[in-house]
Amino acid sequence: MPTDTTILELDAPIALQAIAQLAEHSPLIHCITNTVVQNFTANLLLAAGAIPAMIIDPSECQEFAQVADGLLLNVGTLHREHCPTYYHAAENANRYAKPWVLDPVAVGGLTLRTEFCRKLLSLNPSVIRGNASEISVLAGGGASGRGPETQLSTDQALDAARQLATTIEGIVVVTGEVDLVTDGHRTLKVLGGSVLATRVTGAGCTLSALCAAFASLEGDRLTNVASACWMMSRAAEFAARQAAGPGTFALHLLDGFAQLREAQ
Repeated sequence: MPTDTTILELDAPIALQAIAQLAEHSPLIHCITNTVVQNFTANLLLAAGAIPAMIIDPSECQEFAQVADGLLLNVGTLHREHCPTYYHAAENANRYAKPWVLDPVAVGGLTLRTEFCRKLLSLNPSVIRGNASEISVLAGGGASGRGPETQLSTDQALDAARQLATTIEGIVVVTGEVDLVTDGHRTLKVLGGSVLATRVTGAGCTLSALCAAFASLEGDRLTNVASACWMMSRAAEFAARQAAGPGTFALHLLDGFAQLREAQ
């Protein structure tokens, strides 16, 4: 399939339809995520209409793969002894045809997570969600970030994202001031959001969990995953209007998700 270089903005009615589908089906999402964001991630999924499960024991992960609708692997607080758990969870998701999302937090700057995430690419993640630097590194570029921060714009990482999406035969999401969502052939953009999201720990990580929930829905996966970004952006705009600062922004962000879900 030839690559369409046109970048289309996701239409609101399409996103709202996906949000309604999420609320109707309440997918069960298995989150193996970093310890900093577990509570926030669980609350956000609940507010959006999904169901979180924070299961980390290797034997239970294998058993749970048959039950879960989707899987998130976030390497933010990765330990070497946890790598087999992450790897086998992805294998099991593939075995039972469940979508799984890789969030390659801070790859490029640290050896363990960079090498391990590149190993996970062999299992063909359904979705990879990261900032411009993280996506560029996974696509074969050099490190250009500082920890989880990026020094590149999303536009600068678009070619890398398309290449990476083609390699994994999945979807790559590059988040920033503008979110770009590509399957290597088609690309959607999502505008909006709030700078306050960058002042709250875990906004990106929780978006990755939301991508796993939307990836589990029926229909076009590209537009469904882009709808996760749309929902985050609209909830962030709502939260920014209510908030006095980053502390209250985090609380109102959950309210924004709940309002979007209930409106459908």
